[in-house]
Amino acid sequence: MSKVAGRKKRIIITTAAMLAVGGGAAFAYWSATGTGNGTTTAGTSSNFTITSSVTGGALSPNGPTQTFTFVVTNPGTGVQKLSAVDATVATTTGAAWTAVSGCSAADFAVGTPAFTIAEIPANGTATGTVTLQMIDRPGVNQDGCKGATVPLHFAAS
Repeated sequence: MSKVAGRKKRIIITTAAMLAVGGGAAFAYWSATGTGNGTTTAGTSSNFTITSSVTGGALSPNGPTQTFTFVVTNPGTGVQKLSAVDATVATTTGAAWTAVSGCSAADFAVGTPAFTIAEIPANGTATGTVTLQMIDRPGVNQDGCKGATVPLHFAAS
């Protein structure tokens, strides 16, 4: 029995010694702190592109109204919001238009563009319409507008 007791005693002492050595190593460490940063560059917006087609009869003073259907395209790589579309009788750069003497943007009335404010996905489109009518200007000779090609300029934002 004393042989067993001595053996148990040695096991207990050996285990305690191993725990003391191993336990001490478990509590040894270095303290540290650190910070880090990262950056990226966000892209930019792309200008919308706008195409249009027209339906309706030939324009004449107080005559038929033409309807332009326009398509706004987002050529960008991300979603862009279409908030406004303006349409005016103007050159392709948006400058004042006069086709010939006696005919100008003042001879025409452009309606309010109808479209839905939308977030357009990359390569997506939004469609709308706007009307154009030649107005009657009493006392003004509008012969200069006969046969004129009337440009409609669109600006989207």
